[in-house]
Amino acid sequence: MQPGFLGENDLVLVSDFDYDLPEELIARQPLADRAASRMLHVERGGELLEDRMFRELPELLRADDLLVLNNSQVLPARLYGHRSGSRAQKVSPGNPAAKHFLRGRVEVLLTKQFSAAPMEWEALVHPGRKLGLGERLYFGAEADESSHELAAEIVGRGTFGERRLRFDPVEDFFGVLGRIGHVPLPPYINRPDTPADRQTYQTVYARWPGSVAAPTAGLHFTPGILQRIRERGIESAELTLHIGLGTFQPVRVSTVEEHRLHSEWFEIPQDTARRIQLAREQGRRIVAVGTTTVRTLEFAVRQDPEGRITAQRGEADLFIYPGFGFRVIGAMLTNFHLPKSTLLMLVSAFAGRQRILHAYKHAVRQRYRFYSYGDCMFVE
Repeated sequence: MQPGFLGENDLVLVSDFDYDLPEELIARQPLADRAASRMLHVERGGELLEDRMFRELPELLRADDLLVLNNSQVLPARLYGHRSGSRAQKVSPGNPAAKHFLRGRVEVLLTKQFSAAPMEWEALVHPGRKLGLGERLYFGAEADESSHELAAEIVGRGTFGERRLRFDPVEDFFGVLGRIGHVPLPPYINRPDTPADRQTYQTVYARWPGSVAAPTAGLHFTPGILQRIRERGIESAELTLHIGLGTFQPVRVSTVEEHRLHSEWFEIPQDTARRIQLAREQGRRIVAVGTTTVRTLEFAVRQDPEGRITAQRGEADLFIYPGFGFRVIGAMLTNFHLPKSTLLMLVSAFAGRQRILHAYKHAVRQRYRFYSYGDCMFVE
């Protein structure tokens, strides 16, 4: 059990993190102006619930705050293709037009890169039950054995139905993925992705490709907002956590303690580590933009025997829920999360479950927009 968690006799039920949300409050389109989103200001140590606008964030920050951002870039990680065929066309012997029929369409969501040579990825696949080990998948163009841009073989499977795909070598894998892949919008958005989503489902400071979901708290920032923050003398720093299954996997157990997160790759550069550690030593507040930033920093500080933030990279799998002892974060910006999700549990750990559920009820009454393209909360 991780330090700071509840004891064995203090089990937390997943159902304790449920709430009612009208379907029409789920944001399925982004705002034309990112900074026009609403922001609920929540005070951890008091009763303050204040309806604000995101563009007011620079004035809510303290002059000596350190703002930490996740600069991971979303990949067009959803692929549509076909399974390999096994039934040949009925043609005369020697007919050069003979080829295999395709047995059905497939959908693949790449969730985590395992290696580059060979190129292997963890993926969610549909239809899952029909795709077994050894199956060949083809993507792009006609997506069959003779005409495709990417091809992969299923070489493994995971605990919850994930598959391990080994792609055939191509000269520029990520270039091809950029051409034929689709933006992996969450299922609740319930619409096909569009070319515009390649910009709107991406933070303006995204640098390093690798995520299969956006660090959504960062979607509200514009270059103008970042400039206003700099003009106030507020320092910022960046780290990278590539969002995969660990962030959005469903909780399939009844008690929180039973759940285990998938690990996700992260990196804290030397300059970022230096700035954060100096701010901590000076007693300044660390403001995390998004739950991914929170998890990265709280994981990293637990890797150092002296409890320092150091430059590092690796796999983070820290599950934060009520009872957790925060060592780094003093405030956070976050979106509104799904019921019974690990993200809602993390925010509840930071500000208290009752206070956060009360804030969510307030947001529902005030018709805030929820989830990835929705509004946000500033919790301090």
